[in-house]
Amino acid sequence: MEYDVRPWGEYWVLEDAKTHKVKKISVNPGGRLSLQYHCHRAEVWTIVSGAGTITINDEVKDYQTGEVVQIPLKTRHRIENTGKEPVVFIEVQYGTYFGEDDIVRIEDDYNRK
Repeated sequence: MEYDVRPWGEYWVLEDAKTHKVKKISVNPGGRLSLQYHCHRAEVWTIVSGAGTITINDEVKDYQTGEVVQIPLKTRHRIENTGKEPVVFIEVQYGTYFGEDDIVRIEDDYNRK
Protein backbone atom coordinates (compact mmCIF):
# COMPACT_ATOMS: atom_id res chain seq x y z
CA MET A 1 0.00 0.00 0.00
CA GLU A 2 1.39 3.38 -1.01
CA TYR A 3 1.74 5.86 1.87
CA ASP A 4 2.88 9.49 1.83
CA VAL A 5 3.35 12.23 4.42
CA ARG A 6 2.50 15.79 3.40
CA PRO A 7 2.88 19.08 5.32
CA TRP A 8 -0.87 19.03 6.12
CA GLY A 9 -1.17 15.33 7.09
CA GLU A 10 -0.88 11.98 5.31
CA TYR A 11 -2.56 9.66 2.83
CA TRP A 12 -2.73 5.99 1.91
CA VAL A 13 -3.58 4.64 -1.55
CA LEU A 14 -6.13 1.88 -0.96
CA GLU A 15 -6.67 0.98 -4.62
CA ASP A 16 -5.08 2.03 -7.90
CA ALA A 17 -6.83 0.78 -11.04
CA LYS A 18 -7.09 1.87 -14.68
CA THR A 19 -10.53 3.39 -14.09
CA HIS A 20 -10.13 4.86 -10.59
CA LYS A 21 -7.93 5.46 -7.55
CA VAL A 22 -9.02 5.35 -3.89
CA LYS A 23 -7.18 7.15 -1.08
CA LYS A 24 -7.66 7.51 2.65
CA ILE A 25 -6.58 11.05 3.58
CA SER A 26 -6.00 12.49 7.06
CA VAL A 27 -5.65 16.26 7.56
CA ASN A 28 -4.06 17.39 10.82
CA PRO A 29 -5.66 20.09 13.01
CA GLY A 30 -4.72 23.45 11.50
CA GLY A 31 -3.76 21.86 8.18
CA ARG A 32 -5.23 22.48 4.78
CA LEU A 33 -4.59 21.22 1.28
CA SER A 34 -3.63 23.62 -1.48
CA LEU A 35 -6.41 25.30 -3.43
CA GLN A 36 -6.15 23.19 -6.57
CA TYR A 37 -7.84 21.60 -9.55
CA HIS A 38 -7.21 18.62 -11.81
CA CYS A 39 -7.26 18.42 -15.61
CA HIS A 40 -7.73 14.65 -15.91
CA ARG A 41 -9.77 13.51 -12.93
CA ALA A 42 -12.84 14.28 -10.85
CA GLU A 43 -13.15 13.30 -7.20
CA VAL A 44 -15.72 12.27 -4.62
CA TRP A 45 -14.84 12.85 -0.96
CA THR A 46 -16.64 11.08 1.91
CA ILE A 47 -15.87 12.38 5.41
CA VAL A 48 -15.38 9.34 7.69
CA SER A 49 -14.26 11.07 10.90
CA GLY A 50 -13.93 14.61 12.14
CA ALA A 51 -15.12 17.71 10.33
CA GLY A 52 -13.62 19.93 7.67
CA THR A 53 -14.24 23.17 5.85
CA ILE A 54 -14.34 22.52 2.12
CA THR A 55 -14.02 25.07 -0.66
CA ILE A 56 -15.60 24.21 -4.02
CA ASN A 57 -14.93 27.08 -6.45
CA ASP A 58 -16.28 30.11 -4.51
CA GLU A 59 -18.48 28.16 -2.07
CA VAL A 60 -17.09 27.43 1.42
CA LYS A 61 -19.03 25.02 3.64
CA ASP A 62 -18.46 22.87 6.74
CA TYR A 63 -18.80 19.11 6.30
CA GLN A 64 -19.26 16.49 9.02
CA THR A 65 -18.76 12.74 9.28
CA GLY A 66 -20.93 10.92 6.72
CA GLU A 67 -21.26 13.83 4.30
CA VAL A 68 -20.15 13.49 0.67
CA VAL A 69 -18.64 16.10 -1.66
CA GLN A 70 -18.63 15.86 -5.47
CA ILE A 71 -15.68 17.62 -7.14
CA PRO A 72 -16.10 17.79 -10.93
CA LEU A 73 -13.16 17.93 -13.35
CA LYS A 74 -11.32 21.30 -13.35
CA THR A 75 -13.16 22.51 -10.22
CA ARG A 76 -11.12 24.49 -7.68
CA HIS A 77 -11.19 22.77 -4.29
CA ARG A 78 -9.51 22.36 -0.90
CA ILE A 79 -10.23 21.05 2.58
CA GLU A 80 -9.17 22.72 5.82
CA ASN A 81 -9.19 21.31 9.34
CA THR A 82 -10.06 24.01 11.87
CA GLY A 83 -10.87 21.47 14.60
CA LYS A 84 -8.77 19.80 17.30
CA GLU A 85 -8.92 16.25 15.86
CA PRO A 86 -7.76 14.98 12.45
CA VAL A 87 -10.35 15.00 9.67
CA VAL A 88 -10.27 11.78 7.67
CA PHE A 89 -11.93 11.26 4.31
CA ILE A 90 -12.02 8.71 1.53
CA GLU A 91 -11.22 10.14 -1.88
CA VAL A 92 -12.40 8.29 -4.99
CA GLN A 93 -10.78 9.61 -8.16
CA TYR A 94 -12.21 8.83 -11.59
CA GLY A 95 -11.14 10.01 -15.02
CA THR A 96 -8.30 9.32 -17.45
CA TYR A 97 -5.16 9.90 -15.33
CA PHE A 98 -4.45 9.72 -11.58
CA GLY A 99 -0.83 10.85 -11.18
CA GLU A 100 0.17 13.32 -8.48
CA ASP A 101 1.42 15.65 -11.25
CA ASP A 102 -2.23 16.32 -12.20
CA ILE A 103 -2.45 18.87 -9.38
CA VAL A 104 -2.64 22.49 -10.49
CA ARG A 105 -2.05 24.54 -7.34
CA ILE A 106 -3.62 28.02 -7.18
CA GLU A 107 -2.73 28.77 -3.53
CA ASP A 108 -0.49 26.75 -1.24
CA ASP A 109 0.43 27.40 2.40
CA TYR A 110 3.61 25.34 1.97
CA ASN A 111 5.01 27.09 -1.15
CA ARG A 112 4.74 24.03 -3.40
CA LYS A 113 4.37 24.49 -7.16
